[in-house]
Amino acid sequence: MPEEINNRKVFSLTEMAQSIRNCIKHHYRNAFWIKAELNKLNHYSHSGHCYPDLMDKSQGKITAQMRATLWKDDYRQINRRFKEVLNEPLKDGIKILFLGQVKFDPVYGLSIHIIDIDPSYTLGDLAREKQETIRKLKDEGIFSRNKSKNLPMLPGRIAVISVETSKGYADFLRVVDDNPWRYKFFHMLFPALLQGDKAVYSIISQLLRIQRVQQHFDLVAIIRGGGGDIGLSAYNKYELAKAIALFPLPVLTGIGHATNETVTEMVAFQNEITPTKLAESLIHRYNDFSNQVRTAEVGVIRQGQKLLQQKKEKFLNLLHLLKLHAAGLIKEHKNLLTDSGREVRLHTNFITRQNKDYVLEANKRKIAQLPGVVLDRESKRFKTIITGISKESKTSISKNQIHLSDAEKSIRQMHPHNVLKRGYSITRKAGQAIKRADHLVQDDILETTFFDGKTKSIVIK
Repeated sequence: MPEEINNRKVFSLTEMAQSIRNCIKHHYRNAFWIKAELNKLNHYSHSGHCYPDLMDKSQGKITAQMRATLWKDDYRQINRRFKEVLNEPLKDGIKILFLGQVKFDPVYGLSIHIIDIDPSYTLGDLAREKQETIRKLKDEGIFSRNKSKNLPMLPGRIAVISVETSKGYADFLRVVDDNPWRYKFFHMLFPALLQGDKAVYSIISQLLRIQRVQQHFDLVAIIRGGGGDIGLSAYNKYELAKAIALFPLPVLTGIGHATNETVTEMVAFQNEITPTKLAESLIHRYNDFSNQVRTAEVGVIRQGQKLLQQKKEKFLNLLHLLKLHAAGLIKEHKNLLTDSGREVRLHTNFITRQNKDYVLEANKRKIAQLPGVVLDRESKRFKTIITGISKESKTSISKNQIHLSDAEKSIRQMHPHNVLKRGYSITRKAGQAIKRADHLVQDDILETTFFDGKTKSIVIK
């Protein structure tokens, strides 16, 4: 009851508190479904009870804030359902729909007693946020921007955003550093938080650091271990997805889950479900290129051998034609000389029979000159032809010698001995070259040939 002090009705704090409690108890006797952001769970492991901090926000500002209670048995039941539905426990930084009852205690003040929480609402809220982020990025025309970046054929300089103690990061390094083909990668860690409200700004901060030295890297790899939908909610945030979509280097993700794909993974240049798969995809790029080089090497050798054989056959055919042509010309001119001599003899006999002795003698002198003139003319003609043949033959032989020299030089460069000089090696099993790793089994004995020697090894794994 109030008391009179200096003609004033005065209530004690206890009376006021009890009045408030009675009023609230009267007007809020039933439980209500309430939606709010679970800012902090405040779970106390020694008692098992939780004292969550709840809030509402509008345009980034807090519009309401209230303390709540969640007793141990209720918390266990709710937490179990969250794990079943979301693959994640109840945790900070999520939106919840809960059944609560307003309570007022004269000592502890106003609070809301949480009776139940609907995990499907939290899951739906995450889905709505994801769809809203996708819509914004597409409206701005940047959803596929990072996918249009150029990734080198053999990317070897990797900026890694992860946590140094993360198992996913350790798995990634194990694959890229210990690959059996000894491909060399340069990687540098840019440590960041990978889940929670601070993850978005932590990752964006490291992206900005990488952007300042982007000329030293071929790609960015965001690596994280496994997690459920709540743990991955940061990767559906508009700010992070936009930063990745607009990043000047290709961004590859391996954030360790095989369920719902996050927006960050959608806008990234390439996404793999685990850090290990991401590392293996980089190794496969090198293997594919190596296979192409080996195939090209075999093709070059075969083509060189084929070209050399063609040139050789062409040269031999030309040489044979040259011999036939020369023999034909010689025979033709020999016959011509023989026919000319026969005509001269016939003409001489005719003159001898028809003329007198003095005419015969005069004509003999004239006729005597005829064979010499004919022979001289035909001899010169023959020499000209022979000279032409010789000159033509030398030119043809010279050209073919140049072609043969070029072909020999090309083949010499493609010779396996010279290829080995450039850092390649040949691995054989039982004398047969190994082209595929799956042709090997454990305990196979291998012989590897290098430029300056050979080694023997045994397959362990």
